Amino acid sequence: MSIVGGLDIHRKQLTFDWVDEQNGKWERGRITPADREHLAGWLTRFDVATTGPVAFAMEGCTGWRYIAEEMAKAGVSAHLAEPADTSALRGPKRRAKTDKADAKLLRELLIAGRLPECYIPPDQVLEWRAMLELYQDLRTQHTGWAQRIQSVCFHQGTTAPGQAGIVRGDRARLKAIIDDQLSISGRLQVNTALAVMDVLADHLDRLRRRLLSTARGLKGARALMHEIYGVGPLSSLALCAWLGGASRFSSSRKAVRFVGLDITVHSSDGKRSPGRLSRQGPEVLRWLLFEAAKTSARPCAPGYDYYTQVKERYDANRACLSQARRIVRHATHILAGLGDDAFTVVAQPAAPSTIAR
Repeated sequence: MSIVGGLDIHRKQLTFDWVDEQNGKWERGRITPADREHLAGWLTRFDVATTGPVAFAMEGCTGWRYIAEEMAKAGVSAHLAEPADTSALRGPKRRAKTDKADAKLLRELLIAGRLPECYIPPDQVLEWRAMLELYQDLRTQHTGWAQRIQSVCFHQGTTAPGQAGIVRGDRARLKAIIDDQLSISGRLQVNTALAVMDVLADHLDRLRRRLLSTARGLKGARALMHEIYGVGPLSSLALCAWLGGASRFSSSRKAVRFVGLDITVHSSDGKRSPGRLSRQGPEVLRWLLFEAAKTSARPCAPGYDYYTQVKERYDANRACLSQARRIVRHATHILAGLGDDAFTVVAQPAAPSTIAR
């Protein structure tokens, strides 16, 4: 590489530090404000045809996507660094950490070949991840408003409506409780919550149809649904989006660690006992894996014996987590065999415009 640099990402500015290895030119500064337009204008100074290869390293924090996309348009190689491993390579702090120091560290690690690089997925995979995260956010909000209704009813001592009376559509029973047993403010709270839940349910239904259509037309998701019991369209799409790709993981154990289902052994702050989940990585994937692992409680499930043994020894929650790890290991081997072919669309899904009106 002729020009090598580091880029520290912040919401208001991008701090850069680059050096031209051929003539020894060195430059450091900031790009403000941090957006596509100003970054694209700054990248025009690098003419790959005349200066030779240009590469920049940046941490995999919020905002890296548009930077990597603009660098690809300009012919600049983008290298994504794992934030925790990069911080560990910094060593003990002898002085205050600054943006300039972070950009310099990234540049030095890239030159030395010690940068802990992360996988940069294709654009379509990033879109799948975004849709799955949106789906989980909507589901979480829908559940939260249902719990608010439960809280109001309990606080005013009404007949317990139960989850079925709210989520499953028994609105006649709930309306009778609202009219007869709630105060004016209580009725306002519950009716507002129901209106918000109806809007969320509408968006959830359309987004779910989109996700199901995408998963059923994806080669990797089809293979996972066919080979692994309990893995449905949503969980298979999530596994492809976060675990798929050529040479993604060298072992299934690393995939389990990436998902955040591995057991912690040591915590440096001394405030957390060992034996708990690390909970690192994609939260939506852990949620879907836990739901898929629950199907092993069925007597017809292939992993029923293993699930039962762990449940009898510990509890049902631990059994689901153990089964979720087995699903990750199995999925890792299947996706490794497919490589980038896992992202092949064998059936065209519906148009994205069906998600929102």
